[in-house]
Amino acid sequence: MTVNLAVLLSGSGTTLQNLIDCIEDGTLDARIRIVIASREDAYGLVRAGNHGIPAAVVARKEHKGLDAFSEALWREIRKHPVDLVVLAGFMSLIHVPADFENRMMNIHPALIPSFCGKGMYGHHVHEAVLAYGAKVSGATVHFVDEHYDHGPIILQEAVSVLDDDTPDTLADRVQAKERELYPRAVQLFAEGRLRVAGRRVKVLPA
Repeated sequence: MTVNLAVLLSGSGTTLQNLIDCIEDGTLDARIRIVIASREDAYGLVRAGNHGIPAAVVARKEHKGLDAFSEALWREIRKHPVDLVVLAGFMSLIHVPADFENRMMNIHPALIPSFCGKGMYGHHVHEAVLAYGAKVSGATVHFVDEHYDHGPIILQEAVSVLDDDTPDTLADRVQAKERELYPRAVQLFAEGRLRVAGRRVKVLPA
């Protein structure tokens, strides 16, 4: 089955580009129906335009609270035939309506439940991993709930932390793992192979 996606982003859109590349090379059975940015200057909007993908801006700064912002986002999402909402460097919390429970995904650049939660994004995560002296980091794809980095874990893999790592070098290896895991998780959803039981996500055999 081809899964219809809404991709939400706030910045450069590298995760969006990875999904587009996987769709175009035939490794991901998906169609991106809409890209929504929380900032009008997000370069992800340019990437969407370069590939003929519809795009919209729902600016966080134009909405006074989380409720108003979430309502505006969902109004835009629901204009399109969307099976799964994919967060791709989306820097805002969003309410999850009942009909989209376990139909929203995010990826985090660490092994949840470590180094996650509010304020833990991008280089903040890698700096915290190194400051703590952790020997492994990694990437985690999870379903989205009402809390930062909290929903049931779909896929998770480790990346070694090297003695001479900097936030940049660690980020490079973690991002490579993210590019691998996120499309795989979306493909599993497209194939109907994910079953959520409490906090556990079971991957059914092909």
